[in-house]
Amino acid sequence: MSNNINDGGPAFPHLRRHISDNTYIPLAEGGMSLRDWFAGQALAGMIAKFAHVTLHDDDALFYIAKRSLMQADAMLEAREEGAK
Repeated sequence: MSNNINDGGPAFPHLRRHISDNTYIPLAEGGMSLRDWFAGQALAGMIAKFAHVTLHDDDALFYIAKRSLMQADAMLEAREEGAK
C-alpha cells in the first residue's frame, strides 16, 4: 500500500495571467491543501456538536481530529469517483 496521501491540491489557488504571452503564473506557492480545508470544515462541525464532551478531554480531541482527516479523505475519494 502506498503512503502517498491525496491532498487534493491547493484549496484556494490564485493565478495571475502574464500579459505578454498569455500564460499563467502562480502568485504564491504552497499553502493549505484541499484535504486540510475539508478536514478543518469537518473538525469545526464535530467540535461544535461535541463541545460539551471535548472541552477538557485531550483524547477525545485527538480522536475527533483523526476522524476529521478520515472524513476529508472520504470527500477527496468521492470527488475522484464523481469525476470518472
